[in-house]
Amino acid sequence: MTLMDTRVDDSYPTRITGTPAHLPRVHPTVWGTEADGPIDAATLANHETKGYTVVEDMLSVGEVQTYWQELVRLSSDRELAGDERVITEAKTGEVRSIFDVHEISDLIAELVRDPRVLDRARQLLGSDVYIHQSRVNYMPGFKGTGFYWHSDFETWHAEDGMPSPRAVSCSIALTDNYPFNGGLMIMPGSHRTFVQCAGETPDQNYKSSLKDQRVGVPSEDDITKMAAEHGIDQFTGQAGSALWFDSNIMHGSGNNITPYPRSNIFLVFNSVENALDQPFAASSPRPAFIAGRDSTPISR
Repeated sequence: MTLMDTRVDDSYPTRITGTPAHLPRVHPTVWGTEADGPIDAATLANHETKGYTVVEDMLSVGEVQTYWQELVRLSSDRELAGDERVITEAKTGEVRSIFDVHEISDLIAELVRDPRVLDRARQLLGSDVYIHQSRVNYMPGFKGTGFYWHSDFETWHAEDGMPSPRAVSCSIALTDNYPFNGGLMIMPGSHRTFVQCAGETPDQNYKSSLKDQRVGVPSEDDITKMAAEHGIDQFTGQAGSALWFDSNIMHGSGNNITPYPRSNIFLVFNSVENALDQPFAASSPRPAFIAGRDSTPISR
């Protein structure tokens, strides 16, 4: 299929000229059933409605400490300094994110295959899965900058060629998430609406967007309308908790000006039946360390 053909068949057109619209989602959120994994029917139904699920204490206290030490090791690894997978803060130069982390860290590679993680991903997506993107996020005290309101799927669709929002993210907290240290905010139910964005995608947009996203974000008017319709929830809780959220849900976070850091492991699972095609609104795909193109199913 050519790039032009892909765009003709596009169910979620974006990066448009003119006034962006709110389009109804045409795909399910939950693809599996209670029989397919550890999530019960009531929780699956709630996930379908709200677009997210919180799993308390998914990791033990000891596991949290082990993974936290791994994040510290990665951020101070001199061999990674200058690696394109390491994203630094635009103002301070401190490490903001490390991508492709399941390929860098044996510990996180094991976590990807952990039944507590993998079985939930398979159940929600109703199929075998692979890693679309993995990273660790660092939000240090006083200096941590947030992420503006956005839908991940809008970017993954436009710049990576993800056909449908049959993907789910798992954010595992390695520090306590308070209401005041830059915790993730989510608009429950917003995943059922695809919000178009205006403007063309610059070449190699990822080099700036991973530090400060300017293209592929909704307008303030769109955010106001979505917030009025759906409200805003915030992910708070102890280290070791996990937030599972749909790829199309509207979310963002504020800056962290408190002394309390907020760091997490971020894993994105995509269905093997939703493998990437050519980008729908970009001249070329983003690198594989941001958007994996090997759709080989994860096995234990």
